[in-house]
Amino acid sequence: QVQLVESGGGLVQAGDSLRLSCAAYGGTFSGYGMGWFRQCPGKEREFVAAVSWTGSRTEYADSVKGRFTISSDNTKNTLYLQMNSLKPEDTAVYYCAASGYGLALRPDQYRYWGQGTQVTVSS
Repeated sequence: QVQLVESGGGLVQAGDSLRLSCAAYGGTFSGYGMGWFRQCPGKEREFVAAVSWTGSRTEYADSVKGRFTISSDNTKNTLYLQMNSLKPEDTAVYYCAASGYGLALRPDQYRYWGQGTQVTVSS
């Protein structure tokens, strides 16, 4: 059973950067598409970014395109989300997830989830 553990969240000001990490334990990313989602209280979990197992394909939500970059280091079984030019509307709990699909955009396509890390952006 793969366990995913996120880290790197925190409180920052608008315009700052953060890098989230997601480490896999008890397994590897091998063959899994990986993704980042976020969720605000009272709202549905929303897609942020996804990367294929090989890293050759990525997808981003329009709201983060050009500001966020998803990447993975399969030798370290670690997924990253580099977030630049952060805005207050980026405030959410961020989750990493592993999918049995090559590149997945919907939460129901993901099999494993981390516990989440809080990102708060002040104006």
